[in-house]
Amino acid sequence: MKNWILFAYLGITLISCGTRIPYTDAIKEEFDLGDERRIKQVQFYTSTEIILNRSYSSGSKGTQEGGALVVNSHSREDRIIIPPSTRCVFDKFGEEGEIYIRFEVGTGKTLKFVVRPSSYKRYYLDAQWKDGKAEIIYGNQSYVAVNPSGSAYLVVQMKKLQQTQRTDRVVKGIKVQ
Repeated sequence: MKNWILFAYLGITLISCGTRIPYTDAIKEEFDLGDERRIKQVQFYTSTEIILNRSYSSGSKGTQEGGALVVNSHSREDRIIIPPSTRCVFDKFGEEGEIYIRFEVGTGKTLKFVVRPSSYKRYYLDAQWKDGKAEIIYGNQSYVAVNPSGSAYLVVQMKKLQQTQRTDRVVKGIKVQ
């Protein structure tokens, strides 16, 4: 009995959440989201993980007192990982229809998404991809986006609500006179 109640609760919860669908030009037109005021009310999500890398390295070469050659190197790597289904919000429209999406508070902490030709009109992460990598500016810093970032597109949650109103009237009938 307890399992049945848990299953029913879980089913109702999942049904009430809606389904996530790709954000497309068709969705934009259907819900009139070309206006900044309206699109700012939409919760966006990422379809796939986005990974941004930034590497530093420094080093020096020299000799030690005993005459040994010394190579000293230091490297550091900063990674920003945006997991799949991460919540994000609209920031602004670009000049050519692209949209800038914000993942966190801060100057320049947005990524640009555009409709790719022959991409089912989905809004994909914008960059010049070459060999699975692309340079992207995030937070006013240069990063290299790596796979699977190139296949990341925007997703929105769609809830279908249907209300039915019914009025019942019971007819008593007519008696012969």
